[in-house]
Amino acid sequence: MSTSDVNLHDVNPLEDTESEAALAYAEERRENIRAFVRTNPDYYIRNFDKIGASSRFTPTLNLMAGLFGPVWFGSRGLWTWALPFLILETIAYVQIARGMFGDLAAEAMERIASIEGTLELRRQQLAAAIESNSDKIDVYQRTVDSLEENIGGIRAEAEAMAAEGPYIVLTGLIILIIAKFVQSQVANWALEERFSEWLSDRSIRSAMPVSQIAFSAIFMALIVTAAMMHYSFPGRFSLLSHFPTDPNIRLTGITWVEEFIAWCVRNSEVFFEVLTIGIRALLDALEVILVQTPWIVIASLIVLLTWLTAGIRTAIYSSAFLAYMGLLGFWEAAMTTLALLGTAACLSIVIGIPLGMFAARRPRFYSFIQPIMDFMQTMPAFVFMVPVIAFFGVGKPAAVIVTMIFGGTPVVRLTVLGLRGVPESVREAAISFGANKWYLLTKVDLPLAAPSIRAGINQTIMLSLAMVVVASLIGAKGLGEDVLEALQYANVGQGILAGFSILFCAMILDRIVQGARK
Repeated sequence: MSTSDVNLHDVNPLEDTESEAALAYAEERRENIRAFVRTNPDYYIRNFDKIGASSRFTPTLNLMAGLFGPVWFGSRGLWTWALPFLILETIAYVQIARGMFGDLAAEAMERIASIEGTLELRRQQLAAAIESNSDKIDVYQRTVDSLEENIGGIRAEAEAMAAEGPYIVLTGLIILIIAKFVQSQVANWALEERFSEWLSDRSIRSAMPVSQIAFSAIFMALIVTAAMMHYSFPGRFSLLSHFPTDPNIRLTGITWVEEFIAWCVRNSEVFFEVLTIGIRALLDALEVILVQTPWIVIASLIVLLTWLTAGIRTAIYSSAFLAYMGLLGFWEAAMTTLALLGTAACLSIVIGIPLGMFAARRPRFYSFIQPIMDFMQTMPAFVFMVPVIAFFGVGKPAAVIVTMIFGGTPVVRLTVLGLRGVPESVREAAISFGANKWYLLTKVDLPLAAPSIRAGINQTIMLSLAMVVVASLIGAKGLGEDVLEALQYANVGQGILAGFSILFCAMILDRIVQGARK
């Protein structure tokens, strides 16, 4: 074997930059860079090769990016970089404008003008007291001297602030220079990363379209100009300080909403009455079971259920929690809370799981109800409490509805998530063995999605329990009423003890639903 053959075999193919494949790849990469950047391709080819040769950050100088800053980044589609740099440059330009043109002592002079009005009044009172030889001359004199001293101090402060103009300008220049330098160093590295993404997804925008340049420049100029004018000349441009509106717009909106709610109440009274009767029937049944049944029976059933689902240790903890609630006199309130929670949770689960099963295989329907569920979870409880009271009145049925609105969405979301997470290969295998839709749902989809569905049930119960205090504002009894009373009368002890009872109810329910045994 010759020496040349040995050297040829010793060369690592990955490091051989002279092979035909490596040369073809390098040429293709250069063509792709030209197609991506469009402008000054040789410069970017050279820097992209330098950046690509290292896995670490490689600084390179890009004068155009440093000069035009956020406009360059925005034109290249690098908005995740453009916006932070825009904020930095805006701060720098605001500092420069404040130091050069801003009235730094404007706030202090306003305070002086306000005090001078009071000082003039006190001087008049002092003159009147001297003229009438009143016994309040000394009081007025001390007041006048104090106000004059305050004005002198504020005036000295205003002069000191006015003298800080050059330092503020210098600070702005330093921030601007640092921002420009950083932008010039990271621009090529950020653009090379976008180029790598563009290679796998050609829908990503490349080059620098004129429309994007114009949009970026106008957007940046508006932001910087508005910030400079607002902070350099505070109060001079009311459009920048206050959103242009008219109080009549809000009043008209209030009137429309009230008329709409009144129309809904008039035309759906029978429906809401029937719904209220159904909720009250279920709630009364649970209250009979939990409240009127002897405490030893309910406590024994809860401990037994906890033992069966989560083990003997958790059952012992549950016994201690129940004893705590009983000994402190919270037993009846706790059972009333569990009845209210059980009603809301049962209705949420009965509605939510079938709804999630229906939406799991219908993306359009799920995309329709998803914003509604987002609204239900993000809207503060005190807001949707108002229309609920209008439809259901004040009392336990309204509290159940409020609790359902706040806590009913997790079971839907997690049911959809669990069913969509069932592997398609498993479903296809079941179908290939002749499984019909009902068998596929009950024997394949639901068992595999059960952990996610169980987590949704758990979250619904926990969120419902978190609403007990809010629900007590509209007539719900139970532990929430004890906490609300403690808040009203600043009874710290009662509030903490009742709060622990709510916590222990949550822990017991969590263990029963989730369990510890597999």
